[in-house]
Amino acid sequence: MARSRNPIARPGDTTPGAAAPILHFAARMEDSLHAWREKRGRKRGLKTTVIPYSGYGSPGWIRVLCRVVLTRGDVASQRVAKVRGWRSFFSIPVDDVEVTIIAGGVEQRVLADRGGVVDTKIAVDLSPGWHTITIRTDDTEDVTAPVFVIDPAAEFGLISDVDDTVMVTALPRPLLAAWNTFVLDEHARRPVPGMAVLYERLIRANPGAPVVYLSTGAWNVAPTLSRFLDRNLYPAGPLLLTDWGPTHDRWFRSGRDHKASSLERIAQELPGMRWLLIGDDGQHDEEIYGEFAESHPENVAAIAIRQLSTSEAVLAGGRSTAAEKEQLSQTTWVFAPDGAGLLEQLIDSGVLGDDAHGIDPR
Repeated sequence: MARSRNPIARPGDTTPGAAAPILHFAARMEDSLHAWREKRGRKRGLKTTVIPYSGYGSPGWIRVLCRVVLTRGDVASQRVAKVRGWRSFFSIPVDDVEVTIIAGGVEQRVLADRGGVVDTKIAVDLSPGWHTITIRTDDTEDVTAPVFVIDPAAEFGLISDVDDTVMVTALPRPLLAAWNTFVLDEHARRPVPGMAVLYERLIRANPGAPVVYLSTGAWNVAPTLSRFLDRNLYPAGPLLLTDWGPTHDRWFRSGRDHKASSLERIAQELPGMRWLLIGDDGQHDEEIYGEFAESHPENVAAIAIRQLSTSEAVLAGGRSTAAEKEQLSQTTWVFAPDGAGLLEQLIDSGVLGDDAHGIDPR
């Protein structure tokens, strides 16, 4: 009863006082392991650290993203230092900790979820553009997180996959999650040729357009992915990742469900936006994007698919078989092996129209 009267918001709650879901056996085991690790970590002198992520919003609200963990260092070491994925994975999540968020003079307290992740919306009226908000817990110093508030007049934005779309993966899909989690080092990855230029020119042609990076990767590697995007001159934007481990009702999380539900949420939050959806033909991007375009045609400007090389397609387990659906779709689809080819086709197809301002795709 005490929890139901607690004024602190829990991420994901939709009904005040709603009963918590019954946890799957695997989730209960994971929670027990986290509690044991947290107890040992605190005895070893580890400190609570808030790792902030970029958020987004619109006048009247913002979506705030961060993760609370136990570490030896401070937040600067997590965001700036060269940290391999396996080290990020072994950070200890702190669940049910109270997190205070201060934005535009508005203060709100929320509870981190089972994985230490905070993903919550705050009612606050900020002007369009980039803003800095403050996040802290009772036993941590203040940290700041960037939030991009989308102009209500903006009608165009980019939603981009990460693996094999902005960075070359060249790994068998069964090993991809393990590689991202345990080995990933942004300096060991190569950007897909021409994609950073494509994104920069699309943003130049559409000032104020938001960019959202949607990936099946775990929040553990968000700092590494952010550094990779920044180092390779991709435009700034929030990363929408997923938590590692079992959910409350299943052994393993579904990357496909994560992408589909994220797109659905964005369509509900920003109904007036039309998105250029960018992915590759080695995963489920074509299928997911096609289904979204079918159910929300008013929210899709076009779909751009980066075609994998023959060797990349073999490692990815083959190419998508959604070609028939694409041909019957009313949505514009473009395909090319790199960013230059995709930009050229987007201009030729009329998707950019006059907004391209004579941009040379080469």
